[in-house]
Amino acid sequence: MAPSSPSESCPQPLSTAENDLQPFFVLHKASHHGKDRTSAGQGKSRKRNKLSPILSQSANKPEGSSTEECDRYMRRKMQIEAFDIVWTKIESTIKDVLRDLNASVFNNIQQWVMECFDAIRLVGEPSIAEATRSFPVLNNTTPLKVYSALVITRNIEFVDDIMTFEELGLFLKSHGCHVTKLSSMEFSLKNGIAGCLKALLREFIGSSFDPADIQTLASWYREQDNYNKPLVLMINDLERCCGSVLTDFILMLSEWVVKVPIILIFGVATTVDAPRNIFPSHALECLCPSMFMLVTPAERMDAIVESVFIKHCTTFNIGHKVAQLLRNYFINQDGTVTSFIRALKVACLLHFSMEPLSLIQGRVIVEDQLRNSGLSPETMLKYMEELPSHASYNLSRNKMDDQTNKSMAEGLSELLTVQKLWSTVVLCLYEAGKYSGVRLLDLFCEALNHVLYPSRDSVCKKRDEKDHDLSLTNDPCQQYSIMQSGGYICQIVRKVRDLPSGKLDQLIESWEKLTVDISEIYEKLKILQSSIRCKDGKSSLRNSKDISKRGVSKGSINNDKDSRMSNLQAIAFLDDLVRNYLRPIEGIPFHEIFCFKNVEKLQLVLIGDPRRTIQVDLLEFHNMLHCSCCNKSGKALLPSMHDSSIMYSLAQEHGDLINLHDWFQSFRTIVQHTNKRKQKPKHTPQPKKRKDTTGSEDQNEASIQARFCRGVIELQVTGLVRMPSKRRPDFVQRIAFGI
Repeated sequence: MAPSSPSESCPQPLSTAENDLQPFFVLHKASHHGKDRTSAGQGKSRKRNKLSPILSQSANKPEGSSTEECDRYMRRKMQIEAFDIVWTKIESTIKDVLRDLNASVFNNIQQWVMECFDAIRLVGEPSIAEATRSFPVLNNTTPLKVYSALVITRNIEFVDDIMTFEELGLFLKSHGCHVTKLSSMEFSLKNGIAGCLKALLREFIGSSFDPADIQTLASWYREQDNYNKPLVLMINDLERCCGSVLTDFILMLSEWVVKVPIILIFGVATTVDAPRNIFPSHALECLCPSMFMLVTPAERMDAIVESVFIKHCTTFNIGHKVAQLLRNYFINQDGTVTSFIRALKVACLLHFSMEPLSLIQGRVIVEDQLRNSGLSPETMLKYMEELPSHASYNLSRNKMDDQTNKSMAEGLSELLTVQKLWSTVVLCLYEAGKYSGVRLLDLFCEALNHVLYPSRDSVCKKRDEKDHDLSLTNDPCQQYSIMQSGGYICQIVRKVRDLPSGKLDQLIESWEKLTVDISEIYEKLKILQSSIRCKDGKSSLRNSKDISKRGVSKGSINNDKDSRMSNLQAIAFLDDLVRNYLRPIEGIPFHEIFCFKNVEKLQLVLIGDPRRTIQVDLLEFHNMLHCSCCNKSGKALLPSMHDSSIMYSLAQEHGDLINLHDWFQSFRTIVQHTNKRKQKPKHTPQPKKRKDTTGSEDQNEASIQARFCRGVIELQVTGLVRMPSKRRPDFVQRIAFGI
């Protein structure tokens, strides 16, 4: 028995169904096993080779290439595992952030539901006999209204509302409420009031009734001992409901509100006046509305950016151009957080699939050692040396020696330290930017721009040159480089310059909470606080003397001067932070491991170029399929290839017009090679009577024509060719050229 190939221990290629971003795949045409087999033994060997073509190829390769191939698949598997770990952490962090943002509103809604339920029960609780009757309990002395909540979502699309109302439903269920949710499709004119009742009974009781009757729901609510809990019905998109159907539904609920205390929760995306535009006046009289306001999408986006990228729940980060693309994608597309999260997931997946050393992030999260990662340090260092910033890092620090492990550890440690300082500075700027309405997403994109980051030497040189011209400027703030950079940071600093003393003290207190764990920045902040307090003490003494001796005007002038100096010191503090610590990740060595900055690749995936992708897949299918026959042939056309690949490869020989007859003849010549390559079996049976083969040949010709027609239709559907016209019935037109 032959010795086993070293590639047999190599793991199989991973399935790319979920993580591969190619939108189109060319399927390999299945071979005709029954026709190609010459013997049972040969047929089995062929089947085994086709099931594992990589193993069969690696058996003919030397031992070194087989080991390299195994390492490649192992690295691919570990990258996918690292992506799962990192994205799971990011996704859970985003869910927690959104849940915390809505926590206060959810608590208010839950308290309001219980208050409404208590108010309904005060009207009168029917007995069991009354509750099971087939007509409502009417009380003419007390007006019966349906309590309804208008939850203002302020979203353009209702994609984010789906997630929000799911969280709200789970929250109310956990607090002892019967909760159900109906979509706007249930309140369409086609379904009518009967469709609404069927959907309502199906959600509450769990089964459908025909004909639907609300008396069934009333009996279930009373007989099953559920009457101690309120019934909450959520409709997440009020504007999409049919007004007449929803009006009849509300009028019916107002009659049964004593037996069936249903409380409505409407999701309103536009304005508070939406119910007035949908319901008539007699329906509005049956409602007792209350309004609840959710946070805006911009506020949700700032919270996500702060938790994921500023506070760094993981080590994954993005570059300046990628951040700008995601920001524009969020603002210009549909303004939904869901689309931003999906785009962020695509960026994270691209980073882990393109960067070999990205698996370090997964190991950092699970606090695993590098030696247990499955890759040798030699292999890790091999890819580390290929990083563009590695060479500049060694040249700048004169560490071109053999201690690469030590330099790598120092580089990664420095990266994490600089990132922590950068995050603290961004949060300090954001606290000051709240007074001028600056969004964290805009500030985040500007803080990532390494072009705007001023080096210490250049800034000091500029400041020395400007010291001679300070007497010519009326504003002493102009001596700081931060005031001349422009953008949102300059806008924030200008607002700090004009802050009154009370708000400035609040801002400094918030800075103290943010920098308490960062000793380098906290010491500088303490110096700022001591100087401001000292001036405040002196100003208070001077004010009392000025008021008694020189009058009120002198004291007010001194107050303005002291507050002006305090603002200047706060600006100097921010200028020092920006110059020394606002260092973007793209300027740090080894940032390629943690930072994704391939904006072209991300833009191609988000915006998409499906026609080009289809052309690449049709022409370079052998790079994806890895089958033995296609790899050996290179670019030669074989009968075992997919018909669409054969036809599109032949179409490259034509111009904008393709003659159908010539195209078919070329296709038939390639496909018919299968019959010519067939050999007669070695042991031929006894001769039999000759039969007429005309029918089989006609059948073979018809099957080739059918395959050709199907291939033309597939190319038409994919947008590569245009079908023949009446003017030129024998030609098809190519509508895609080049790749």
